[in-house]
Amino acid sequence: MDKSLIPVILAGGKGERFWPVSRKQRPKQFLSLDGSGKSLLQTTAERLIDLAGNPDKLWVVTSQLLAEGVGEQLPQLAKQNLLAEPEGRDTAPAVAWATLEIAKAYGEDALVGFFPADHWIEGNAAFQKTIYAAAELALAQNSIVTLGIAPGYPSTGYGYIEQGEEIGNFGGLPVYKVERFTEKPDREKAEAFLATGKFSWNSGMFIFRAGVVLNELRTYAPEIIGPLEEKGAAAYSHLPKKSLDYALMEKTELTYVLPASFGWDDLGDWNALERLRKGNEANVELANHVGIDTKDAIIFSSDENEVIVTIGLEDVVVVRDRNATLIVKKDRTQEIKQALKNIASDPKFKDFL
Repeated sequence: MDKSLIPVILAGGKGERFWPVSRKQRPKQFLSLDGSGKSLLQTTAERLIDLAGNPDKLWVVTSQLLAEGVGEQLPQLAKQNLLAEPEGRDTAPAVAWATLEIAKAYGEDALVGFFPADHWIEGNAAFQKTIYAAAELALAQNSIVTLGIAPGYPSTGYGYIEQGEEIGNFGGLPVYKVERFTEKPDREKAEAFLATGKFSWNSGMFIFRAGVVLNELRTYAPEIIGPLEEKGAAAYSHLPKKSLDYALMEKTELTYVLPASFGWDDLGDWNALERLRKGNEANVELANHVGIDTKDAIIFSSDENEVIVTIGLEDVVVVRDRNATLIVKKDRTQEIKQALKNIASDPKFKDFL
């Protein structure tokens, strides 16, 4: 059973909040941010090939813009297993299209798992144990299993899953019916969620039999699955832009959550480097840095021949990459996306995206 999983990597994201290192043709998933020397995409692929037991079972969904880069990063990937979306339509169309193609190749009983390309995961044994448990549940009954992450703090940057009734034990791990999915909360609500002990962070990882999700999509998202069944990728320009959570997971009655215990981070913005690499140092320094009275800063340069000098700074991110420099307070990194919209609106800045 544990070798029957067909893992799919969702690799179409832009990673805008890691600008200027993350750019249009070199997004976050192509970068090495954990000090391993391997990109996030490569690390994810290795983890999933190990899980599936066969590199030929690995699939990737990405954008046409990034397809060539994905192929270069993953030379072991079978060409027919690389799905390039004509345009981004969020995760619901990506999951629906990939599931359709996998059902054509392997049949609707195929066990499929979807995994974002840009997550950091620590503890491969714990990760495998969790996936095997999820696979056992997905095969045992008609269910869509999502992995929840035990929350370490009241994050306002993650979606949450409320655990309902415990329905049993699979692979030595408890499984719960999903009570509800909740969008990113404010601080007060996040603290209340943690206090109940019944909420997990939404990891964005799902395991299910292909036919189960295709049938649920036909019920709850016919505007997505219908055109894809009829026209395949040619239907993309007519598809709505919807996340899988919104299009299906919040509506179906077949969702279960399996709280995971492995180390996890979605590497949402530059602050993630502090969670991964801070240790006991005054700053996170991934650059030649000379600092005077500088603390709790994140300093990054992609050029080892450059030096960054800071004086009297605290709680800031300083990033230097080729022709662009970013300086931002750590509590305002979410606004990088707005800055990029401003850059995109001026033709003279197009080479900075």
